[in-house]
Amino acid sequence: MAQLALFESGPRLLVDDATGRIEYTPEFVGAATAARWFAALREAIPWRGERRRMYDRDVDVPRQHAAFRLDDASLPAALREPAERVCAAVGAPFNGAGLNLYRDGRDSVAPHNDHLYEIVEGFPIALLTLGSTRRMTIRSKARPRRAFDVDLEAGSLLVMSYETQLHYDHGIPKTNEPVGERISIAFRVKPPA
Repeated sequence: MAQLALFESGPRLLVDDATGRIEYTPEFVGAATAARWFAALREAIPWRGERRRMYDRDVDVPRQHAAFRLDDASLPAALREPAERVCAAVGAPFNGAGLNLYRDGRDSVAPHNDHLYEIVEGFPIALLTLGSTRRMTIRSKARPRRAFDVDLEAGSLLVMSYETQLHYDHGIPKTNEPVGERISIAFRVKPPA
């Protein structure tokens, strides 16, 4: 499995073919801005836990989360500046933001693709990372099998085209390494409510 180095800077094209496009920008915003956004969101967001039925029992989802429509009057002020910056940079009419708070290395998200009924075909998904660096795994669903890891740094932006949700799974695995808190914000174009 390939691993992308932390020391490279500037936008990096990870995938660009018939299976979609994935671009990673390690320093989308500077360290001071990323730290300010992290602190504001950590404090302002009403984080909540969730339980899911798995293997005939209810289990805690290993992370905290929140979700907002960007056009809603109740959108927290702390989310407005990151949303404006990402929308302007990507050029997509994002109207939804899903936030995850990974409290430590035990918090994770299993390999998955976004639910296609929750996103509008033709528009990308943009993932902004704030806080501690966490590794994302990206794996193709069909042959030829491709797999790689991306260390998502504070202030980084990962943009995945709609097509990648058909051809790839992505996830944040658990780690035994000591890691601090991380907030991810996934910006999406969602269908009308």
